[in-house]
Amino acid sequence: MGSEATPAKEAGGWGAADPRKGHRPESWLAGEVGRTDPGSEAWSLLHWLMVSSKPRMMAISQEFDLAPQQAIALRILGAGPRPMGELAKILFCDSSNVTGITDRLEERGLVRRTSAEHDRRVKLLVLTDEGERVRAEITKRMAEPPPAIAALSAEDQRALRDVLRRAIESLDE
Repeated sequence: MGSEATPAKEAGGWGAADPRKGHRPESWLAGEVGRTDPGSEAWSLLHWLMVSSKPRMMAISQEFDLAPQQAIALRILGAGPRPMGELAKILFCDSSNVTGITDRLEERGLVRRTSAEHDRRVKLLVLTDEGERVRAEITKRMAEPPPAIAALSAEDQRALRDVLRRAIESLDE
């Protein structure tokens, strides 16, 4: 696991299905609707980077033979056991989708269902030891900055980190 070729890597990322096709970063989102304020431009550029990184995230999931939703579920469960309904809300999906995600993770021995102490009808999802190991490996891979950020100077990386940290801190206010 780690650096072997995957279908997403071999296809060079998006291929013909690239949603950015016909766009440039400066015409993405804010530029498309004529917004030129710095906040809108910054948000558009962050969105461009995230959309551009999707093939990389798909490839990381595929390295572990997981669907992206399964990898995200493992990441979320790293914070501790969660009710299935809560996981559905975090993933913005229907509870029946979480049942399918959970079934596949359980078949792989990565999670187990257990009854909540306060209400045995509530099913909690808990990472197994193997699930924690896979989650840690996925986290290690996802923590690697994408090439566009890794190519920035250390000074620019620190500045970007500091600005984003301030933006995120304002979410809690």
